[in-house]
Amino acid sequence: MSKTGANFGGTVGWDEQTVIGKRAPRPGELKSESAIAAAQRAGIQIDTAKKYAAGNNKQHESAKNTAILDRETEELHHDRINPDVARAIQQARIAKEWTQADLARHVNEKQQVINEYEQSKAIPNQQILSKLERCLGVKLRGKEIGQPFSTGPKKK
Repeated sequence: MSKTGANFGGTVGWDEQTVIGKRAPRPGELKSESAIAAAQRAGIQIDTAKKYAAGNNKQHESAKNTAILDRETEELHHDRINPDVARAIQQARIAKEWTQADLARHVNEKQQVINEYEQSKAIPNQQILSKLERCLGVKLRGKEIGQPFSTGPKKK
């Protein structure tokens, strides 16, 4: 080793300094007018889009379109089982002297599903209605709700 420092194929003095990287500018320096002007002179692409509610606490203020949404007339909800269908399910089940749990076992569904169908709270599912029709022997879809369900061949 030499007196001036480590020898890595050349001599390096103690007073010499190699700068590998430059310290990154602080966020406040990037937003100043002088920093923007210097970046423009250097030809760097600058994004000057203003962010909506930037730096403001907007979580407790109402949104701009609240009044428009309140005036909205379209109702968004799912269709429910018709009360006539619910009554037909309940009457057919009682005629067979079954509990909701018995009917649920026969159609391989949960008792809660049968309960929702009988209270007109369920969203109609054609597969479940088909199982209930076959099991109870009563029509639950179409015009003849509550009429006996025939499983014979269709007439031409």
